[in-house]
Amino acid sequence: MSDLEKEAYVESLFSIVAPKYDIINTVLSFTRHKTWRRFAVSKSGLRPGDSALDICCGTGDFAMELARIVGANGMVVGIDFSIPMIRLAEEKANRSDYKCVSFIAANASSLPFADDSFECVTVGFGLRNVANISKVVSEMVRVTRPGGKVISLEASRITSPFLVLPWRFYFCTLAPWLAKLFGGQLEAYKYLPRSVSKFDSRSAIALEFECCGLREIEIHDLMFGAVCVHIGTKLYNEL
Repeated sequence: MSDLEKEAYVESLFSIVAPKYDIINTVLSFTRHKTWRRFAVSKSGLRPGDSALDICCGTGDFAMELARIVGANGMVVGIDFSIPMIRLAEEKANRSDYKCVSFIAANASSLPFADDSFECVTVGFGLRNVANISKVVSEMVRVTRPGGKVISLEASRITSPFLVLPWRFYFCTLAPWLAKLFGGQLEAYKYLPRSVSKFDSRSAIALEFECCGLREIEIHDLMFGAVCVHIGTKLYNEL
């Protein structure tokens, strides 16, 4: 599958699942997805008045968590190439108290922002779905200010040998049918375990972070490694 074909496939997939995306995420993660995002944001170093970008923002939960930190004097932008997802994110923002957040339709591989625009750039459960990881991470680094953080929250492979088989049964077999029970598309949620199995996020993301110039890389496993947070710092230019 070419890069353009993958982009088109993923965009159509997420546009289809958009109406049920939040409720199914809550069910499949045992309500833990909000805690995972909050942990990731706690590592961002953001302060009130700062600016942040969330790519592959979906329905906006990560962007809203960033907005909670930067406050009314800060700025948060969420981007996604799925128009249905962006519309849901906008509706969610309009119902919230976070007026510093906005959403635009854009491609993560070509971000419409100047260099060094944000104190922090995040992506939640998105890197394994992009067509070219190196290009996307490079773009994230480009628009991050020196001293700022790039953060990825991503599904990964569980590390506990005692939980590998039960988790595999849940994630690969039971979860897609649970999603269908709650109104999701079976094929769309069969894609989820397939995408994780083909993408070793723990080592791949760390390597991409390093290759794209990030340093002081931290890796935090959550839920026995089923979810992994990577944090990299953009260094100041050497004189």
